[in-house]
Amino acid sequence: MTQSDLHHANPHRFARRLFRRALLVLFALALAPLAAQAAPQSPGSQSSGLGQAWPNAPDVSASPHWHVYVFERDGVRFVQINNLNGRVMGAFATAGGQFLVLPMGSGAGLSVAPAGSAVPAGGELVYNDGTVQLTAAPAADGSHNLRAFDLPCTDPVECSTHIAPQ
Repeated sequence: MTQSDLHHANPHRFARRLFRRALLVLFALALAPLAAQAAPQSPGSQSSGLGQAWPNAPDVSASPHWHVYVFERDGVRFVQINNLNGRVMGAFATAGGQFLVLPMGSGAGLSVAPAGSAVPAGGELVYNDGTVQLTAAPAADGSHNLRAFDLPCTDPVECSTHIAPQ
């Protein structure tokens, strides 16, 4: 018998099978976030809480006016910027000189400077790890503009270990 024959022969049995399958799919989808949290992290990366006000990660900010938290997974670095009250202002991901602004945060404009852009003299230094620099500058409306820059590599040994962006 085909599915069509089952439906016509016993519609209640077909409906029960369909309901069970749908329930199984919903159950699997509900457990997916738990499985992602339980997945092993990259070595040396025990931080958690990306997107939270007070994540379980050290504050690596270079400024007393901001909180910056860094998470790393599978070679991708995630940088989250919070204000002093713990409000997430923005976040971005970076790997191999490429940046992606993440859809989170509010109250600040977060942008990424084009590759090769010079870091402006103005603005407050918020974060610098030697490869990425983040600055904050006040905007006319009272908010802040956060800007991430890819810094040029100055160590020949370190530079030779990175893959050049395409």
